[in-house]
Amino acid sequence: MRVFDEEVGRRWDQDADCWADGVRKGHDIYRDYFNNPAFFEFIGDIKNKKVLDAGCGEGYNSRLLAQKGAQVVGVDISPRMIELAREEERRDPMGIAYHVASFSDLDGFDSRSFDIVVSFMALMGAPGYEEAVSEFFRVLRKGGALYISISHPCFMTEKVNWIEDKQGNVVSIANSDYFSSEPYEERWGFSKSKVLEKFTITYFPRTLSQYLNGLINAGFVLKRIAEPRPAEEICEKYPSMQRWRDHASIFLYVHAVKPQ
Repeated sequence: MRVFDEEVGRRWDQDADCWADGVRKGHDIYRDYFNNPAFFEFIGDIKNKKVLDAGCGEGYNSRLLAQKGAQVVGVDISPRMIELAREEERRDPMGIAYHVASFSDLDGFDSRSFDIVVSFMALMGAPGYEEAVSEFFRVLRKGGALYISISHPCFMTEKVNWIEDKQGNVVSIANSDYFSSEPYEERWGFSKSKVLEKFTITYFPRTLSQYLNGLINAGFVLKRIAEPRPAEEICEKYPSMQRWRDHASIFLYVHAVKPQ
């Protein structure tokens, strides 16, 4: 598993600077206008909580967590991402500690040392899901909460396609290979950016039952699940999001707790 982790880290190292530049310039419209607002509402109050941001990347969301009053620790498998996060912390100190680590192996952290573990859109890009959620369970205090956001496994398969009518309007979604467990790569860039450079994202697909049963098997109690839809006013501003309001869910949120 560590070999796969290291390969994922190397891949993100290659794209880290371009990724950070796009995120910090507001080019990720799905994050800024849809996913983050919905997910932070899902998480709720985190003031004065010690929070682990698992898969923190260059620290964008770690800083948002800190702005909401949390004491934040971020971990990421990419050394370059962590370097960029630390540079931003030095420029604008928020008390965030960043560490290079796989969230599938959190040996550097004591058991029962966090109130909350949050993972923003990272678990579908990691090979060791069962190991990760087991580690999340270990480092959480009793009664602690886990919040994860992922690409919706029922719709975001490798072979997802949109069906359009003769006028070019999206009328339905089609996908296949839902049960495939073969990792695959995807090339994409930020839709708001004029930069042509794209990223290579590696996905490790899992079914909905694998995600949920992995949490249950680790000892978590499931509390809440959400499938957010973009607001109508956001769809008016960014019409490409309308398909995710009308036809399918692009994101899945899960809230689970470690029993007292």
